[in-house]
Formats: sequence, C-alpha cells, structure tokens
Amino acid sequence: MRLSRRALLAATTAAASLTPASQAQASAEQTSPAQRRRHLRTGFETLAANAYAQLSGRRTGIVTNPTGITRDARHIVDVMHADDRVNLTAVFGPEHGFRGTAQAGGSEGRYDDPATGLPVYDTYLKSGRPLADIFTASGVDTVLFDIQDVGARFYTYIWTLYDCMEAAALAGKRFVVLDRPNPVTGRAAQGPVLHKEFATFVGRQPISQAHGMTVAELARLFNGEFLTDPVPLETVLMSGWKRSELYDSSGLPWVPPSPNMPTPDTALVYSGTCLFEGTNLSEGRGTTRPFELLGAEGIDRRWALEANQLGLPGVHFREAYFAPTFSKFQGKTVGGVQIHVHDRAAYDPVRTGIALLVTAKKVWSGFSWRPDNWIDKLTGSTRVRTMIDAGAGTDEIVAAWQDELTAFRRLRRKYLLYR
Repeated sequence: MRLSRRALLAATTAAASLTPASQAQASAEQTSPAQRRRHLRTGFETLAANAYAQLSGRRTGIVTNPTGITRDARHIVDVMHADDRVNLTAVFGPEHGFRGTAQAGGSEGRYDDPATGLPVYDTYLKSGRPLADIFTASGVDTVLFDIQDVGARFYTYIWTLYDCMEAAALAGKRFVVLDRPNPVTGRAAQGPVLHKEFATFVGRQPISQAHGMTVAELARLFNGEFLTDPVPLETVLMSGWKRSELYDSSGLPWVPPSPNMPTPDTALVYSGTCLFEGTNLSEGRGTTRPFELLGAEGIDRRWALEANQLGLPGVHFREAYFAPTFSKFQGKTVGGVQIHVHDRAAYDPVRTGIALLVTAKKVWSGFSWRPDNWIDKLTGSTRVRTMIDAGAGTDEIVAAWQDELTAFRRLRRKYLLYR
C-alpha cells in the first residue's frame, strides 16, 4: 500500500519524537564543555542503548564508511555484526569506499568484507532505479545511514544520503538515519544557494554552500521538500549536542571522512577553500594541510599581504611555499597562502573563500578558471565566476546571494532538531 506524502511526513515526525528526551538535551547544555564531551551520545549510541529496538526483526543494510565508529574507535558494522540482536546482512559503500581504500572520485566496487563476510555493494555515482535495484538485490528491508558529514553542500556524502533515500523509496525500503555532529557547528547557513539548473553530484538540490545542519536534519529536509516520493524515514538523534559546538567539544575521535579531510580544522575551512578546485591553483591536495594551503607557480608574498589587508574576521594569512606530492603542481614548489583561523566563532569560511578568489585574481596574472567551469557547479550558479571576472569585490558578491540565502534559512528552520 502506498502511503500519502502527508502520512509519511507525519510518521517521520513521530519517529523523531521517540528519540532522547528534551530534558536530557537541556541538562547536557547546562554542563561544562568537559562534561558535555562525556555526555554527547551519537545516533548509533542511542540506537545501541535502546537495544537496537528499531531494527528488531529487520533485515538491515547500512550505508557507511570509516567514520561510522563508536567512541572507542570500533566500526559499527563490526559491532552490529557481532551482536545477535541485529540482523545485519549488507553494507553499501559510498565514494572512497566502505573501508576507505579509494581516493577522490573512486570507490571499492562489489566485494565481500574480509572482517565480517558481509557483501559490500558500491553506491558511488548510482542513483534512481539502478540504486533501487541494488537495495532490492541485497534482500534488506531497512537501510541505515551513518556517515560523518563536514557541513558543505559539495561534500558528496549528503547526496549519497539523498540518492539512497530516493532509491529506498523506489524499492519500498524503510530508511533510518543515525545522526552525528556537524563538525563546523549548526549555527547558521552561509553562502550561495544552488540553482537547480546546476544540479550535479556536488549539489543535487537548492541548499546553501554551508548548510549548518546535521545529516538527520538534512534527511528531513530532503524528504519534506525535494523527494517526489518521500521515503518511510526515521531519525535516531544525538543527545547532548549543542548547535554552537565545534567537533572538538564532542569528545569523539576524528576519522578522516575522505583522504583529503585529515582533521576538523580542514572541515572548518573547506566550505570556502574547496572553491579553488574550480581554478588552476592548487587547493593543497598532496600536502599535509589540504584546503588550508593554496597556491600556484608564480604567486609570491603579495597574495598574503593583499588578503590580510581585508581584515576578514577570525583569520590571518601567512605567505607559504609547498610542493604537492600529487594533484595540481605535483612535485613542484609553489607559492601562496596558509589559512590560520584564530577565532573560530567569528570566522566565515564562505566569505573568506570568495575573498581569496578575488585577491588571487588581482595579484596573479596567471589566474584562470577550470575550462569546464567547475566553479559554477561548486557555487551553484554562474554568479561568482562572472562577478569576479567583472571586477566585483567580496562584499558585492556576498551581498548578491543574500535574498536566496534568507529564503533558505527560513525553509531550513522547519527541519532543525536541536536547539
């Protein structure tokens, strides 16, 4: 029997209400940061504490990667596979793979996991009916999702979430999202909103460049606004998480969600400096500080001087030289800047990213966009590229997206689950 959209959304709300009590959340927010580190509970920890009741009698598959771990750094697939209360029968791997062996733009393919013997299915770049067929072939009736996001629209795991929700609806599967912290806080949405004609795997739907949401909140947004056929959705929430907290307040171990996201500091700058993927400058891939180091052959100290003169809040720029071991300028010494964030509460990564694009073009005559205009896919429209080419400054560019950002913030508010 096919449920109506209203009934499915009501079921989603009801499922959310069964998650940890609001009193526990309020109590956690009144404690010190050290106490909060002890009290924060991820969605998986909530699920396990409730004896996996939501999975009882279900053939379960999980979409996850190396970030799906417990507080003591065990992978949740290993934990659930060893627990008789869970009938875990399949794993679905995203970009970089379930165990994380693939670089950017790669996956692990179909194989049997040596540690558990579970079949691992490849979801990367699959969507719609082909992905629904994978869920059907796996024999599961419930699909779990547990992946650490980094808070940026163009980080592909949230679109893996979207594609899997859509495919689960097509295949008639139940969908359960286990929540984790947004590592760069959930305070506010920032940056331009994607225009639908620029939809790709680095942005399927019109959300802002830095969305300020958790994956459970995004799942509710996707189900309520963007999926033609909503999926039967349940969200298992965290307790003890505060929207203003950065990842180091969580007390959780950091596992790189992808090879070039080595630390929470990387995530803090990523929603702005990933824009350099759309240029001929290095975004720091092949260094120990990807997305914090930016540069190219021919750039010198003038870029750092120009950027520092802007007085951007919360950040300083240091003249830097580095030699990437792979990707752009492999094996060559290039000049540029290193980003040093000194006030994380004041720092605006998207404005900073735009300012660095504007100043790089100003001080370096060799600046150019990638020939495929990848920058338009990253920013969600032609606006940033054309305004920079026309000589617009940072404030003018940021002002140009404020109306659409205000509208998205209003929409986003309906789906937030934490104070």
